[in-house]
Amino acid sequence: MNIAIYGAGSLGTIMGAYLSTTDHTVDLIDNFEEHVDLLNESGATITGTTDFHISVNAIKPEEINKTYDLILLLTKQTYNRDVLSLVKNILSKDGILLSLQNGVPEVVVQQYIPKEHIIAGSVEFGATFKEPGVSELTTEYDAFKNYALQIGELNGEITDRLKELKNVLDSIGNVHLSDNLMGTKWSKLLINSAFSGLSAALNCTYGDILDNRIAFTAAMHIVDECIKAGHANNVQFANMGHHSIEIFENLNHSDQLNDLMKPNRRLEASMLQDLRKNRKTEIDYINGLVVYAGNKNNISTPFNQIIVDTVSTAST
Repeated sequence: MNIAIYGAGSLGTIMGAYLSTTDHTVDLIDNFEEHVDLLNESGATITGTTDFHISVNAIKPEEINKTYDLILLLTKQTYNRDVLSLVKNILSKDGILLSLQNGVPEVVVQQYIPKEHIIAGSVEFGATFKEPGVSELTTEYDAFKNYALQIGELNGEITDRLKELKNVLDSIGNVHLSDNLMGTKWSKLLINSAFSGLSAALNCTYGDILDNRIAFTAAMHIVDECIKAGHANNVQFANMGHHSIEIFENLNHSDQLNDLMKPNRRLEASMLQDLRKNRKTEIDYINGLVVYAGNKNNISTPFNQIIVDTVSTAST
């Protein structure tokens, strides 16, 4: 099988590294020339809660000369117009696009890729891009290996091709199959809105949020707003690990929320990393999506709006 990691940043480098331990042909595709060059020259190095190194094959988008049976889409939604215009031409006739972007991008993805070729999912571990060729795994290693990804069909069916894809991706870490795709994506959106949003706004790690009473209280309010906005949009939230998302509504069960996030204490939001590099963030597709969904149904989302305003101001 020809596999492409389209967007070999912090997460994509880790996924590409572990997929490269298989017999499949794996290409890590990225625009960052120095990163691509070092991946080819020195291999991919994964640090942080593990120590792993492997030779990989990396290319820039303009160097693509074949089609792929499986493309893992890991670029930021801010680049979707350009990226998806290219991706649709390199996906094989019977290929699968696995959408692993933050937020809920599948409506936009379907404007370029036929829905029967799309499987969507969420990344359940965190990483930081340290330097060209090096990615830091910030989630505890055992948690990463036990729960790396969730994937699901758009219609919620557990199909044979979904099971076959799990077998391929289990080389990264344990892959969970979801029969509630939108619930899965919204559950991940909830965590991203609370902890990635605050991490970017406050210039801190997830652990800093957990340890600060005011920041953690703000996180709980963001979670509550997201749940209410999701319910108003007929979202049935999927469980996160062993936790039912609904238990966090109305600022309940702070201890469980703390326990849920403990494995990710070291994580800094990718949006914070973007701010430090003076890049546009995905805030409009994360906290901004919660605000949009709330406004559509007269649900108040002031905490999410503050995060949008703060991060948007910082990125201008």
